[in-house]
Amino acid sequence: MATSKALIAIFLLSALLVQFVHALPPPAGGAVSPAPAGPIDCDASCLVRCSKSKRPNLCQRACGSCCKRCHCVPPGTYGNYEACPCYGSLTTRGGRPKCP
Repeated sequence: MATSKALIAIFLLSALLVQFVHALPPPAGGAVSPAPAGPIDCDASCLVRCSKSKRPNLCQRACGSCCKRCHCVPPGTYGNYEACPCYGSLTTRGGRPKCP
């Protein structure tokens, strides 16, 4: 009887621990986010990203270069670099942001 009570207590504590671990937020870090699971269509993503650009050909060329290197393009037409830290961190030789 004592053994079964101990097993039930261990099971309940294990279930509680699993629930606690799953409730924790993911760790925040400065590491580059992993690439998405499937391949990304850089042309289509950059077409959306550069849709409101004054110089769409230049924008799409730079975006395509960044997409091929980082395997991601931030959502929207401007900003949102936190969604793809690699994309936001690339710079030109002069130190200016490379990716639109």
